[in-house]
Amino acid sequence: MATKTNSGRFFEDYAIGDVLEHPVPRTVTTGERALYHMLYPARHALHSSDLFAQNCGLKGSPLDDLVAFHVVFGKTVPDVSLNAVANLGYAEGRWLRPVWPGDTLRSVSEVIGVKQNSNGKTGVVYVRTRGLNQHDEEVLEYVRWVMVRKRNVDAPAPEAVVPDLAKVVAADDLVVPDGLDFTGYDFSLAGERHRWGDYEVGEQIDHVDGVTIEEAEHMMATRLWQNTAKVHFDVNARPDGSRLIYGGHVISMARALSFNGLANAQMLVGLNSGAHANPCLSGDTVYAWSEVLDKAETSAPGVGAIRLRLVATKGHAPFVLRGEDGKYRPEVLLDLDYWALIPV
Repeated sequence: MATKTNSGRFFEDYAIGDVLEHPVPRTVTTGERALYHMLYPARHALHSSDLFAQNCGLKGSPLDDLVAFHVVFGKTVPDVSLNAVANLGYAEGRWLRPVWPGDTLRSVSEVIGVKQNSNGKTGVVYVRTRGLNQHDEEVLEYVRWVMVRKRNVDAPAPEAVVPDLAKVVAADDLVVPDGLDFTGYDFSLAGERHRWGDYEVGEQIDHVDGVTIEEAEHMMATRLWQNTAKVHFDVNARPDGSRLIYGGHVISMARALSFNGLANAQMLVGLNSGAHANPCLSGDTVYAWSEVLDKAETSAPGVGAIRLRLVATKGHAPFVLRGEDGKYRPEVLLDLDYWALIPV
């Protein structure tokens, strides 16, 4: 009798050019905003207040940019990373248009790379994912690569194809939402006075605050994004019996903590690279620090772009990223390189 259940794809199930139409479309509402702000200390003004957003030229307050990322990402998990050992990295990410309450999001991925690991038990799969709304307009695109188990270790290794990915999204390729205008930006309501010209390339910012991650909260968050990866829920999925914190949960926590010092870095528009350097587990207290990597002008009135490295750490360990051996320090959880829009 044929089985009706899905055990997920394994490494040998992927081939270059495969297009994966991910179920299930999801309509997002203001409920996502409320839950997001409950789970993380998120309070950037543009994503909190319709009036503030309208004064910045938008029709209302869009959902947090990482809500769009998590929903689009979550759709891909059953087809891409259900049997993953680890999510290894990101590149060439762009937020292409805001996501509004009432939008319906779906995800489509294309396999652009495969490479079996030397142990013969796992391999790396590269996919380019697009998130689309109900009008088939792209709201988000990114590349990610994951290490996936093989179902049969004797299955032949495919020809290795590793895509050549840009190290940085060019500033000219960033998309500023239609109508965005920061010329009348209210710094008092936003929470800080710091603008584009107040930040210097090379400057480092300790965001000071920390949040301890609890078991129930991280599983609620991961369910919210309909991420079904076994390692986040099933104590039998990892040898040590722990439930791994979804890497996106750490990204959102660090982004929210960065408000203290970067309150005016309002919208995410580019994801240059990212690494989940070490596993995060329940009980870890997450802190964050940032480094200014670059700045760029945009054609939108009063709007500048700032490129930031966002580092999340287990415990308060600012400005220490790698050891003498060049590897990430054990307290480093996340190393994320992104572009944001900020008033000039």
